[in-house]
Amino acid sequence: MRRNKKKKGSHVDESWLLPYSDLLTLLVALFIVLFAMSDVDATKYRELAGIFRNEFSAGGGNGILEQNIDPISPIPPEQQEEEEKEDEKESEIEEMLESKTEEERKSEVELQQLKGLQEEVNRYITTNSLTDNLSTKLTDEGLLVTIVNEVFFDPGSAEVKDYGAVIAREISKVLVTKPPHQIVISGHADDVPMNNAEFGSNWELSVARSLNFMRLVLENENLDPTLFSAKGFGEYKPIVPNTSAENRAKNRRVEVLILPNYEINTGE
Repeated sequence: MRRNKKKKGSHVDESWLLPYSDLLTLLVALFIVLFAMSDVDATKYRELAGIFRNEFSAGGGNGILEQNIDPISPIPPEQQEEEEKEDEKESEIEEMLESKTEEERKSEVELQQLKGLQEEVNRYITTNSLTDNLSTKLTDEGLLVTIVNEVFFDPGSAEVKDYGAVIAREISKVLVTKPPHQIVISGHADDVPMNNAEFGSNWELSVARSLNFMRLVLENENLDPTLFSAKGFGEYKPIVPNTSAENRAKNRRVEVLILPNYEINTGE
C-alpha cells in the first residue's frame, strides 16, 4: 500500500500549554502565600501580598490579591512589650530549671508538698479553734506537728482521751501522702518526777503516750505501719525551761514529725 506522507510544515498545536503554565504559576503562588502565612509576621505578609498583587495584575486583569485586605491586625506596642516580658520570664525560668540538678528539682517538689500538708493542718487547727493546743513548724528536718498533752492525756496517764482520739484520726488523714513519708511520733514530759503504780519514770510515760497515739493514727488503713516509729524523751528535750506551770504544760506534748523524702532547705 502506498503510505501517506506527512505534509511538510505541519506541527502539533501547543496552545494548551499557556493556560496550563498559568495554572502552575497560580499554584506555586498559592503555596508560597500559605507558607508565608504560617509565620505570623504582618510586615512580611503585606510585602509579599504587594509583590504578588503587582505580578498578577500586570496584564490589566483582576489579580488574585487585588482586594486590599489585611488579615493580620498589627499588635499594639503595649501588648507587644508585655508579651516580650512574659517571654523573657519564661526563658529565665527554663534556664533556672535546666541549671538545677535532678536532686535539686526533687528537693523543691518535696518542699512544696510539705508546705501543702502544713497548710492543710493549719486549716484544721483554725477551723476547730485549736490554736492553743496544736501548732506546726516546717524545718529542714521535716514538718513538725506539736500537740500539748492536755488534749490527749490526763496527768500521769497514757490513755488517750476521747477528744484526743478524734484529733489523732483527723491527723492520720493528712499523713496519707503520695509518695508516702516516714513518720516519727515522740512523747515528751516535764521535769516533775513520775513514780506511780503504772510508770516508774517520765521516760516510760512518754514512750507509752507516743505508742498509744501511734496506734490510733494507724487505724487508718491507708497508712503503712513500716514507715512509723515511736520514741519517748521523758523530760530531757524541753522546748522551754521548766520554770513555771505554764512552761511545764508546753513541755508535756506529743510531736509528729513528717520526714522529707529528699533533703529540703527551708532557711530555718
